Amino acid sequence: MRPPVPSPTASPAPAVTASAAVPARTLARDLPDVPPGSVVRLQGWVHRRRELATVTFLVLRDRTGLAQVVVRSGVGREAPGVPPEETTVEVTGTVTANPQAPGGVEVTGLAGAGPSDAGPVITPLTDAAETPPVELWRPALTAALPTMLDHAAVAWRHPAQKARWEVAAASLRGFRATLDAAGFTEVCTPKLVGTATESGANVFPVDYFGRPAYLAQSPQFYKQQMVGVFERVYEVGPVFRAEPHDTVRHLAEYRSLDVELGFVRDHRDVLAVLRDVLAGMADAVRGSGAAERLGVEVPRVPAEFPVLHFADALELVGAPSDEPDLAPEHERALGEWARAEHGSDFVAVEGYPMAKRPFYTHPEPARQRPGDSRWSNSFDLLFRGLELVTGGQRLHRYADYVAAIEARGEDPASYASYLEAFRHGMPPHGGFAIGLERWVARLVGAANVREVTPFPRDLHRLTP
Repeated sequence: MRPPVPSPTASPAPAVTASAAVPARTLARDLPDVPPGSVVRLQGWVHRRRELATVTFLVLRDRTGLAQVVVRSGVGREAPGVPPEETTVEVTGTVTANPQAPGGVEVTGLAGAGPSDAGPVITPLTDAAETPPVELWRPALTAALPTMLDHAAVAWRHPAQKARWEVAAASLRGFRATLDAAGFTEVCTPKLVGTATESGANVFPVDYFGRPAYLAQSPQFYKQQMVGVFERVYEVGPVFRAEPHDTVRHLAEYRSLDVELGFVRDHRDVLAVLRDVLAGMADAVRGSGAAERLGVEVPRVPAEFPVLHFADALELVGAPSDEPDLAPEHERALGEWARAEHGSDFVAVEGYPMAKRPFYTHPEPARQRPGDSRWSNSFDLLFRGLELVTGGQRLHRYADYVAAIEARGEDPASYASYLEAFRHGMPPHGGFAIGLERWVARLVGAANVREVTPFPRDLHRLTP
């Protein structure tokens, strides 16, 4: 006999999908918006496990914050479902209102579960984690800086430490957004170069297929050349300085935020763009909430920076008139002056001596200071008493470059690829560079720039 033919009106039973059986992941920051009684699925790390007589509190941490999970007696200490701190887990349970919990809610047992399964379902996603080298559950990290750097991969999980890099990430967003809106183009330039940018004594040499090369000290030459293409360019990238500094403000590798723009009148046009960029960065940090979580004050960037000439700055701090640069104590004194006289966290010092500036720096026109040609159209911007930015106007005529290079006792032919752009017409231009780590360190009040650098490189540290 032939088998019966199914009725054409019958439909197959619906397939059970994972999305129908398991709720989508809920992030900690979104938990307060979930209606009480809803079933949620959290994923993250066991941030804190606190065991009491009748209940275990499991604080789960994900990328957005903390969530409290309540495990009642009989499911807590005796059950393997409450793993050690820093173990990654998945928790499925019911949202329950509790004004004392983070965000006013917590996750408890599944609704309708029997007495023996009263708790939320806790599923480890890995083997039990080893005890962390630092106590991440404490409000503040108490470990010494070397310990934090030695165990950076774990120490950066601490919410307060993580917020420091969130300040950096927000700063980068503000930097890019401000410049994009002003018609700049982001570029990427080589970090392996054939010649030193500023000083042959401060470069890291590398073997480039049998030829000498160097890690780039800055993108200076390339960003200038790209002004001849786009007029306005910027770059975010690493730079390398083989300077034997062992201070709280220097690194051998750091992130440089570089800007270059054409058709400027002088360095004051560059300084105006810098002002807008820092205002954009500060606004982005303020909007991220990271600074608020850290309890730090984000500066209000003035409409115009207070500006001092270098010669006047020396006089103000009581330094000899022939000093070639500002010492750290001079910078601190100028920062105090700017705060007291202008209510500003920023002050620009312009007109640094040409002898202390790179060869591509444009000199200050003699008409500004008759009879004295040693000054430059360059500046440093001090932020809360610390040098943050160096910038200025560049030379743009080919003949001026040849003269400047020869005055250094060098052969212009060594700079042929760089000078080609100037042989074919370049506008008056200038630019600046901001050290990201130094900006963040000053912003959050870190005593050492390494505190805000995930994996710092300096005289002594090449790992982790």
